[in-house]
Amino acid sequence: MARAGYGSVWLGCALLLGGHPGTAAAQDGNAFHNRIGPNLPSPSMPSPSMPSPSMSDPSAPPLPSAASAALTLTAVFAGGDKPLRSGLAWRIYEDRPDGTKPGIVARSEAAEPSFTLPPGAYVATVTYGFASAARRVVMAGQPAAEQLKVSAGALKLSGAIGDVKLGADQLAFSVFVPIGTNSEGRLVRSGVKAGELLRLPEGTYHVVSTYGGSNAIQRADLKVENGKVTDATLNHRAATLTLKLVAAEGAEAFAGTAFSVLTPGGDTIREAIGAFPQVTLAEGDYVLIARHDGQVYTREFKVESGLNRDVEVIAKAG
Repeated sequence: MARAGYGSVWLGCALLLGGHPGTAAAQDGNAFHNRIGPNLPSPSMPSPSMPSPSMSDPSAPPLPSAASAALTLTAVFAGGDKPLRSGLAWRIYEDRPDGTKPGIVARSEAAEPSFTLPPGAYVATVTYGFASAARRVVMAGQPAAEQLKVSAGALKLSGAIGDVKLGADQLAFSVFVPIGTNSEGRLVRSGVKAGELLRLPEGTYHVVSTYGGSNAIQRADLKVENGKVTDATLNHRAATLTLKLVAAEGAEAFAGTAFSVLTPGGDTIREAIGAFPQVTLAEGDYVLIARHDGQVYTREFKVESGLNRDVEVIAKAG
């Protein structure tokens, strides 16, 4: 493993599961047109009289209908032959030359779906998380098979304080695509849970990890490689504190107290109401204000990473 990104980030990569898919190409039918030569004299031998069927003649044989055929689809990682076996969503669209919005003909979430389609032109698409691929297919009444190549990998994120892993319910991740000098240029997804497999197109992403819902934030730039899972642990420097307003050190906390946590510069970081609310804060210096029964009490305190403790405000005048 190697460190990367802002702060402390532990990275690991694992190959996504693979196999050996079969491939085949869809076939296009060629239409031929026969030209008729100059008029020739009719032979003198009389020809037998044959009735000509008409469209209105119920006794005329019906014209043969165009036969439907099976289209089998598979998806593999680009640059190799490892098949994608899960997390797929297939769609078959009409290929309309007039530019109108195509309609969905069929859909499937199977690893290797097979669709029965009449002759015509179609567009087959597959999505793998936020990655996708498409292929135009022409059906000509014969079975066909297509293989779509997807340039994708995945992110699996977690958080820790020191050597202690943080619970999935304590963390929330947001993933961005950097644009120019803006690391948060375009949001891909917010609210990603720890341990969740996030499938993404191959590329570099900016990840923001929030621990505890306040200012305990960690960032990292992570690379997603084709066919691999990037496993990254973002190391936070923070602690969880229990706030109390008491008459004396170690005494029972007053209920219904309104707390405000501020930076030394006066910016509000967190507000909470109760006898002993808990807040998670990044390491650093803070000012705590407690309001109860019309009285205001303050104290300064320091947060050290990994040191969870009580912070008491003594309710005394002056």
